[in-house]
Amino acid sequence: MNDATTDGGTMQDDLGLPVRLPAQVRRVVSLVPSLTESVAATAPEILVGATNWCSHPADLDVTRVRGTKNPDVEAIVALRPDLVLANEEENRVPDLDALRAAGVPVWVTVIRTLDDALASLRRLLVTAMGLPEPEWLPAAERAWNAGDLARGPGERRAVIPVWRKPWMVVGRDTFAGDLLLRLGVQNIYAGHAERYPRIPLDELLAARPDLVVLPDEPYRFTCDDGPGFFPGVPAALVSGRHLTWYGPSLAEAPQVIAAALAAAHAAPPGAR
Repeated sequence: MNDATTDGGTMQDDLGLPVRLPAQVRRVVSLVPSLTESVAATAPEILVGATNWCSHPADLDVTRVRGTKNPDVEAIVALRPDLVLANEEENRVPDLDALRAAGVPVWVTVIRTLDDALASLRRLLVTAMGLPEPEWLPAAERAWNAGDLARGPGERRAVIPVWRKPWMVVGRDTFAGDLLLRLGVQNIYAGHAERYPRIPLDELLAARPDLVVLPDEPYRFTCDDGPGFFPGVPAALVSGRHLTWYGPSLAEAPQVIAAALAAAHAAPPGAR
């Protein structure tokens, strides 16, 4: 995606769709947890609504508009937002179309890689919303471009489950897969036709991974629920916010994820 073009207050979002913006964005509703945190850390006074899943910052005090997949369209319209922030993966097209039909401008992000995320955040916050560049954005760039970025003991082949009932894993073209690759972890299913394929557990084990990476969202894997399904395979319990969110958490994500990978250990046989 090239830089958005402007035409009398109209800009293109990451989908290339035109979004009419006011001269100054004063009221924002975010339907994406990472974008909620991004706006809250940059210009908290303009954030008026967020989903029930928007957990950061912890003291966030705005109107809740249900979930990412079932937002309360009427409640959002009632908040009179200048802009609603969404993501093409997290939010449903019918909900976003309903907001547009009600006259609400909607900006959709498309994120597949770290570079996508950094460029998209800068376009949204600085170019589209007219905010000063937040300090956390260049800090995130520096953190991931550091020459001493920990890559671990050589490249390891991993499966990265995101759900357990049924088993679903990270597939092709994902932000999480890109971050892990930068830290020396190769996603076994990076070449799969689907982005989040359903793979039976016996097939995951037959792939003979060197590592299983278990984030705590969207499914909350824990030391008691996850590693035991992969006996003999080192398991890394990772913060889902640092692995899958694009926003202020990116500044500390390399260190947080690398520490989790370094602490990976195998569950004993027979554990579940």
